[in-house]
Amino acid sequence: MDSSRRYENTLVAILFFTWGTVFLDRMSQLYLAPYFAPEFHLSREQIGTLASVLAITWAASTFFFGALSDRVGRRPVLIPAVFAFSALSWLSGLVHSYHQLLIIRALMGIAEGPTWSIMTALIEESSSVKRRGRNIGLVVSAAALVGLAAAPILTTQVASRWGWRSAFFVAGIPGLLAGFLIWKFVKEPSGNAAITHRKPSVRDYFSLLRYRNIWLCCLGATGFMSWLFALNVFAPLYITEVAHQRPTTAGFLLGASGLGSFFLGFLLPALSDRAGRKPVLLIMAALSAVVPLAFLVPVLYVYPILLAAIVFAANTGQGIASLIMVLVPTESVPAQFRATSIGLTTLVGEIMGATGAPLLAGALAEKHGLGLTMWLAAGGSAVLFLAALFLQEPRRDPSSAPAILSEGANRQ
Repeated sequence: MDSSRRYENTLVAILFFTWGTVFLDRMSQLYLAPYFAPEFHLSREQIGTLASVLAITWAASTFFFGALSDRVGRRPVLIPAVFAFSALSWLSGLVHSYHQLLIIRALMGIAEGPTWSIMTALIEESSSVKRRGRNIGLVVSAAALVGLAAAPILTTQVASRWGWRSAFFVAGIPGLLAGFLIWKFVKEPSGNAAITHRKPSVRDYFSLLRYRNIWLCCLGATGFMSWLFALNVFAPLYITEVAHQRPTTAGFLLGASGLGSFFLGFLLPALSDRAGRKPVLLIMAALSAVVPLAFLVPVLYVYPILLAAIVFAANTGQGIASLIMVLVPTESVPAQFRATSIGLTTLVGEIMGATGAPLLAGALAEKHGLGLTMWLAAGGSAVLFLAALFLQEPRRDPSSAPAILSEGANRQ
């Protein structure tokens, strides 16, 4: 681990900006759906498919490239990925059919997938034990500040004035700057498994499945991803089509929710450095269910400020991601499998949750209405809560880290 506090803070700042940019590009499609869906004559199921195809390719990519970075280093994989997804955001604004957009978003998933496992592993490797939850939470919360708070407001405002294509162009610009900053200032961590440990074998990778916490993190990630994408794919449509609010109102409400997720996203993981990962995760899982259920209450739309305040105070999404997909898995396995453990948990969450939930929600919405999608999101929170109940508190002291897998896995 790099002992320089100044470099640690610089790294957090750069990766905060980069991760926010990733989610700006990923989520912009969801907020722009009310604008491009009529042009392409898209069904609700097709809108769900656009989110799902990105999730499928993201899932495979984050696992494969995360494992690759455990062998060859973080920088050689991360830097090209950042420039690639920025270019693909621009290309999203040039499409002229649903199938073209589907292909571009699938490629974007491949480009964005590595950023999750590699950036969070970089932070984990470069942070002191006492600041690990704080730093991970701060970087991951950028997705809320930029992707969930700023993005719905920015994209809908740009789209309403200059069209949805211009909104995709605007979303692609920050990634170019992020790629340059990583290339210029981010170092390969001295604690990287590719440098300090032997290269893992294929058998070692499969041995990750012998850790109980890894299985529970995969289940929890499935619930969390189901909540996140059922909510963010269909809440804009529910608010505009069922609650009969304007797209800009939907952007305001989702922006307030995302802003709350930003603040809670670094405050609660920092609290987990003191109180423990499991109790904080249980609180966040319970709170997250309030967000989709609040959107189902008609009277709250009469008082949009009140509704915005409720979803602001209840959205713990980014804090959940920090714990169930980064901190708990990496603290439950040997150091040389940090990015791989993140990638594996994300792989399952993306396929079962981020892919399956929008497809299922889209099909159910076609038959039974958009309201059911919000109940599905709340169900994802319930699955996460159950998984967290059975987690064992991971050990955060490096001196008590689990043994190398090939020498016998910890069967917690």
